[in-house]
Amino acid sequence: MHQLPLEVRLPDRAVFASFLPGRNREALEHARRVAAGDVTGASWICGPASAGKTHLLQAMCSQAAGSRRSGYFPLAELAALGVGVLDGLPQLQCVCLDDLEAVAGRLEWEKALFGLLREIEESGGALVMAARPPPALLAWALPDLGSRCAAGAVLQLRALNEAEQQQALQLRARLRGFELPEETSRWLRRRFPRDMRRLYDLLDTLDEAALAAQRRLTVPFIREVLGLT
Repeated sequence: MHQLPLEVRLPDRAVFASFLPGRNREALEHARRVAAGDVTGASWICGPASAGKTHLLQAMCSQAAGSRRSGYFPLAELAALGVGVLDGLPQLQCVCLDDLEAVAGRLEWEKALFGLLREIEESGGALVMAARPPPALLAWALPDLGSRCAAGAVLQLRALNEAEQQQALQLRARLRGFELPEETSRWLRRRFPRDMRRLYDLLDTLDEAALAAQRRLTVPFIREVLGLT
């Protein structure tokens, strides 16, 4: 009997609509095709921290869940539970594995990943993996696994520049139903440069605080909420 996959709850912002394409349009389009079931086998998404790897993986699973069994698994968080967390994943038709560098080079994990990849390919499903480096630059214990990963689609994400960060924050604000003043956006980006995950989390927290207090999202209000002088 196969063990059921460990469920990982996706955040409400894990959708394609909140992903700013910018210079990463090719990766976004590929992710949409995976979610629609038009791409099978192995895909790899790489890029620096806060470039949007996790966002795309979660959006794929969220979209695919409407028609197929899917699951998102952050290996940096789950690796401590042991390789058994991969049991049952071949039952899924769209599997997204984040933080591959957390287990690459560990023979037991790579054997399990190799088996998972073969089963996913045989069943016509999709296995999407993400890490900072591309597969060719990881120190694999099983070279054949690295070769199989590199043979699939490899999409390189670019970190957002300042103008794209501004657009991404405004997009996120609009999806939450409010407008983000430009002055506020500039202040947030100066305070937390190039950390989009932190910026998104802050934006959600500040929006909830502004709604509760019936206040606009101004810099003085943000300082008050965050306890900054």
